[in-house]
Amino acid sequence: CVNSKEKKEAEVETEIEMETQEEEEIEEVGTIVDVAVSNDNFTTLVAAVKAADLVGTLSSEGPFTVFAPVNAAFEKLPEGTVETLLKPENKEMLTAILTYHVVSGEFNAEAVIGAINDNNGKFEIKTVQGEMLTASLVDGKVILTDVTGNTDVEASNGIIHAIDTVVMSK
Repeated sequence: CVNSKEKKEAEVETEIEMETQEEEEIEEVGTIVDVAVSNDNFTTLVAAVKAADLVGTLSSEGPFTVFAPVNAAFEKLPEGTVETLLKPENKEMLTAILTYHVVSGEFNAEAVIGAINDNNGKFEIKTVQGEMLTASLVDGKVILTDVTGNTDVEASNGIIHAIDTVVMSK
């Protein structure tokens, strides 16, 4: 009986340790801004979020889904565009562009693909900025189409989907 009692105590200790580790892992996950800041692929996006004064918004409770352009996406823009957008006098335009990449609610990849499939191959998503993005599937990849018809390939307070093109509103 002693072995059985020791075994149960060991099992309880293991369960408690596992729960504690899981809680610690949950606590370690930061906000969308924290995650973006810690990823070298989002340095341009982070600079833009700071210039647009959106750090507080994207650090708030949410949930949000961010279609986050990687640095290479910003490099596709015409030369000088990013520098111009980061100027204080262009804060309103920069804010509009950035909030066009944010959706209120939490949409993981499975949910986005499910919504596309449930809506005859296309799913319209209203952005925080107010305009629509259209998600569709091409060769198994999520494609976002902005209001101007441009597309991109790929897609604690939300989810970040890295995208390879900056989407633009009107």
